[in-house]
Amino acid sequence: MDLRRPLLLFWCTLTVACLALLGREVLGQHVYTNTWAVLVPAGPQEAERMARKHGFRNLGPVIGDYYLFSHRAVAKRSLSPHRSWHTALKREPQVHWLEQQVAKRRTKRDVFLEPTDPKFPQQWYLSNGNRRDLNVEEAWQQGYTGRGIVVSILDDGIEKNHPDLEANYDPAASFDVNDQDSDPQPRYTQMNDNRHGTRCAGEVAAVANNGICGVGVAYNARIGGVRMLDGEVTDSVEARSLGLNPNHIHIYSASWGPEDDGKTVDGPARLAEEAFYRGVSQGRNGLGSIFVWASGNGGREHDSCNCDGYTNSIYTLSISSTTQYGNVPWYSEACSSTLATTYSSGSQNEKQIVTTDLRQKCTESHTGTSASAPLAAGIIALALEANKNLTWRDMQHLVVRTSKPAHLNTNDWATNGVGRKVSHSYGYGLLDAGAMVALAKNWTSVGPQRKCIIDILTEPKYVPSGEREGSGAEKPVFLVQPSVSVTGLHFQRLEPAWEAGLLEAWPTGVDLYTPFHFVP
Repeated sequence: MDLRRPLLLFWCTLTVACLALLGREVLGQHVYTNTWAVLVPAGPQEAERMARKHGFRNLGPVIGDYYLFSHRAVAKRSLSPHRSWHTALKREPQVHWLEQQVAKRRTKRDVFLEPTDPKFPQQWYLSNGNRRDLNVEEAWQQGYTGRGIVVSILDDGIEKNHPDLEANYDPAASFDVNDQDSDPQPRYTQMNDNRHGTRCAGEVAAVANNGICGVGVAYNARIGGVRMLDGEVTDSVEARSLGLNPNHIHIYSASWGPEDDGKTVDGPARLAEEAFYRGVSQGRNGLGSIFVWASGNGGREHDSCNCDGYTNSIYTLSISSTTQYGNVPWYSEACSSTLATTYSSGSQNEKQIVTTDLRQKCTESHTGTSASAPLAAGIIALALEANKNLTWRDMQHLVVRTSKPAHLNTNDWATNGVGRKVSHSYGYGLLDAGAMVALAKNWTSVGPQRKCIIDILTEPKYVPSGEREGSGAEKPVFLVQPSVSVTGLHFQRLEPAWEAGLLEAWPTGVDLYTPFHFVP
């Protein structure tokens, strides 16, 4: 009997099954892992007992009383949840909450273009003499270089032995969440897929005056990295990364998020949300961890960063990009959650970002909002060195008050209720390191966050397209009940109380109007 035909049929069937699994993941269906996040307030001993009782392995705490359990009898990837083990744990009175972890699609916010330009003289965005820069040299001249500040890059790892990073590398700000060890060294591939974190790290804290590559914005800061994108990204992976050593790390920089495809609405799940909240409420010994986030690269797909729950979180500083000539890059996303802007790549005739690269190399071609967020993290490190008592909310105020709209070209600049220029493309403008450091030195804290709820409408009201006189609206408009966070008499942020169905129904965006005529 010829065994080739049955064997060929078997491999074809297996291939189709694998492609079906991957295809469903791409189309948005859940892919379940063999891990569970479990809330056991009774403590680690009870969590360990619970895991062993049901044949689980306790992988340790994720954050607080949340633990991560795995089970060898469950497939590592499945299109359906495993209900029997889930139910067994759920029946335990000591288990207050549990969730089988789902593999989440997270993409690095990098734009891979061929280099168009040929290291401090080429770092035009730090200082170039014509004020079209981030004014970093002025902060250096005031004596601030990031000394005493710790920044961690949450990404695909960091080349800790890179000659332009090694002297500033901080193992206490580093971890490998993917492989569960303390070494964040990237996994090397032929395509250098895992260069992203090393590039971001160099922007923040590449060593100065060593004859190698360029210089980091905060070149005396300590730099660490969390390897968390080179593997299955789950809620627990994100939470562990966001909650790493919060009383040691001052600033977390992230240049990733849900897919920027113009149709994905996603954000932090329960554990990551808890990590954000604990970070701002308990991190830095109560002053609050500072989370810097890239706004996204979905401009070509008309993606909106408002639909990204990481960059639009009230706990993150959302950073967008502008080009060398002050134009909106083709990849940039416009949305109300953007707070400020730094430089990055643009068209083929515009320069890109100089930084460290994988395999102990240097590059002049780091791109996208991936490059913008670390520059902001470096500037924030300079401001923190100037005043280590700044809270996470103080930093938001400093960013808003010192960012400059000048030289940034867009037609959506508007003046808000307190007279500040604001844009959905650029937020409040280009970060100014010199101005931020100067204001930070004698800054008086704004105090804790306060929140009041103002009922505008008890029910959302649907307004069909074009009904608003003179609006020329092409999209439906929803009037909703907003939640307004205030300090004194000043609006700080408008948080519409969205119904989930509205976002799902209109993935290309909705317009929000309020009786305040508020420009967020």
